[in-house]
Amino acid sequence: MTNPDDSVSPAPESPIDDAPEGVDAFEPDVDDASRERALRAGLEEYELAEEDLALLDSDGEDFDDAPEQGALPVLAIVGRPNVGKSTLVNRILGRREAVTEDKPGVTRDRVSYPGEWAGRNFTLVDTGGWEVDVAGIDARVAEQAEVAISLSDAVVFVVDATVGITDTDERVMRLLRRAGKPVVLCANKVDGASGEADALVLWNLGLGEPYPVSSLHGRGVGDLLDAAMKVLPEVSEHGALRPDGPRRVALVGRPNVGKSSLLNKLAGSERVVVDEMAGTTRDPVDELIVLGDQPWWFVDTAGIRRRVHQTRGADFYASLRTRAAIEKAEVAVVLLDAGEQLTEQDTRVISQVVDAGRALVIAYNKWDLMDEDRRKFLEREVERDLVQVQWAPRINVSALTGWHTSRLVPALERALNSWDQRIPTGRLNAFLGELVAAHPHPLRGGKQSRILFATQASTRPPRFVLFATGFIEAGYRRFVERRLREEFGFEGSPIEISVRVREKRRR
Repeated sequence: MTNPDDSVSPAPESPIDDAPEGVDAFEPDVDDASRERALRAGLEEYELAEEDLALLDSDGEDFDDAPEQGALPVLAIVGRPNVGKSTLVNRILGRREAVTEDKPGVTRDRVSYPGEWAGRNFTLVDTGGWEVDVAGIDARVAEQAEVAISLSDAVVFVVDATVGITDTDERVMRLLRRAGKPVVLCANKVDGASGEADALVLWNLGLGEPYPVSSLHGRGVGDLLDAAMKVLPEVSEHGALRPDGPRRVALVGRPNVGKSSLLNKLAGSERVVVDEMAGTTRDPVDELIVLGDQPWWFVDTAGIRRRVHQTRGADFYASLRTRAAIEKAEVAVVLLDAGEQLTEQDTRVISQVVDAGRALVIAYNKWDLMDEDRRKFLEREVERDLVQVQWAPRINVSALTGWHTSRLVPALERALNSWDQRIPTGRLNAFLGELVAAHPHPLRGGKQSRILFATQASTRPPRFVLFATGFIEAGYRRFVERRLREEFGFEGSPIEISVRVREKRRR
């Protein structure tokens, strides 16, 4: 990138030359408000569109999202693998939210979604398939399903009506009876009237009336939900009141970098399934965690792989869900493996967060495993590899042991404060006026573009609009961005700078 400091000779003109006569914008006794009025008066000599005027006249206020709802009753969907639990969840939600595939074991964690039926709001929990006498990752999936049952107010037990009652179904039935929760029996995969006879066999489970349902086509789902609403209490016995507006943090990175381990360490419990196998997490998992006396919504996401189009099945949809989780978050913590060099995947993950306009914190995991000599060289490598995002706060942690995880909250707060930061218009133009006077835009074709006026159009992320007499080169925009960061901070937040070229009015 061309550095304006070295390649541009000072020009006599400055944007303040268009200020009204008798107003010297660089006199120290002229305050920011007077300077802003002077520049606004000079801007009126230029052709402005209606959207320009609306932007200049706006008060710049950002409207926050509505506060989160209070405690809601919890309805858990349970059953053995591949009976259609996630498909039923998607049918209830009315959208493809849970990852589904025509093979068992796709869902592994317990995943919560806000649901609504007949004017009633509730929390819908999708679970992994419950199996007996399993080991490894399947055993941990079953444990998560049992936790979901214990933390629910009512349960929908899904059975494959085309297969009938299996030994595993009977074991799940006994588990539900011991839990003592209200149960609604769902006889899934009943696609027509001819299959309803198969559903009648499920009376033998002793859990009451089986509701014949086709979660794939939506048949009978309304009757099932009506029955669930009858047994679901108005007030949850297990849910907690959600505090107003906790910040949303997405844990992102390539597969097997330690995102789920970090979430479990922060939550103080085995909230999500962790396994040495890469790609364990598929559905984004939300967890409300109190850190430093402040609540945070942490979202564990699936690892972002090399290219989305190179993945298929459940991994493909998991990658799409991760992108959506980044969009819904306010700040993303990108986890990198300190024991490996920065890869193209890591760079792509960081780019996705920046392109989405989210605040950014970079966390190097497994740093405690590096010896002292290696750490010195690693610091240099990090500075070289992350040169494009030097503005992002970086912390070194161990997700497995919790080493230095206390540094996460201060880094998140710095990034979010920058993401929310607004610069007063007068102060912004005073800064740019001094900057452009000292380092004007390069001459191109005998002409020199001048910045007439600037305003911050929005926050989250900070977006600045420059009104100019001509095109502002990308290198000069980066120069302005760098100086903005030096002057106002913006640590951990991307900055967007757009230019509107306007010509003088014809006399």
